[in-house]
Amino acid sequence: MICVIADLRIKAGSQDEFFAAARAMLAATRAEPGCIRYDLEQNIEDPEHLTFVEEWETRDALAAHFKTPHMAEWRTASEPHLVDRNVKILHVGDVEVL
Repeated sequence: MICVIADLRIKAGSQDEFFAAARAMLAATRAEPGCIRYDLEQNIEDPEHLTFVEEWETRDALAAHFKTPHMAEWRTASEPHLVDRNVKILHVGDVEVL
């Protein structure tokens, strides 16, 4: 399994436009083969700090996701709102269960 944590900072006051642009992309991504989880979270104390939390079956499924038309549209629509972004891809190997 592959996990992606993408922290974003958006411009102040752009939340409504940003989330409006994200809705179609979120729905299309959740329907992709290999997508286990794809959520967009907003920090309640800092509304310009957003986090995508993703889980993918394989790295190939994630790579295919990056090439979809809805991701190309999303990049164009979200770009004017972005201030900063930090993306981490976690390759889950060994998990201890308590």
